[in-house]
Amino acid sequence: MAEFGYPRASRLLTPGDFKRVFDRASFKVSDPSLLILARTNELGHPRLGFVISKKNVRRAVKRSHIRRIIRESFRLRQHQLPSVDIIILARKGLDTLDSSQLRTLIERSWTRLERKSSNAQKDN
Repeated sequence: MAEFGYPRASRLLTPGDFKRVFDRASFKVSDPSLLILARTNELGHPRLGFVISKKNVRRAVKRSHIRRIIRESFRLRQHQLPSVDIIILARKGLDTLDSSQLRTLIERSWTRLERKSSNAQKDN
């Protein structure tokens, strides 16, 4: 049976982890209010990190709410995602989405990331 936890090993924690993804992102999934950057890792499981600035999402409560929804989606979907380090970047307008719209957006983004990753593996 698959584990659906969100342990420390599933998170990008250090500035070096983030820098590696920013410097050499293999995959980009773009949306008007969200950008996902991802880079293949050798760990055998995906890891997740967030960059949600005050400039784009003013209220701390809303930033936490966005992280909580995306983390929950990641937790349930992590076994279908490829082994990549993922950074979620918030853009202006993300705070205007309600919870159901945000869930739909992130699910669509995970699907696009999976498709891009599988296409890249087929090309290699």
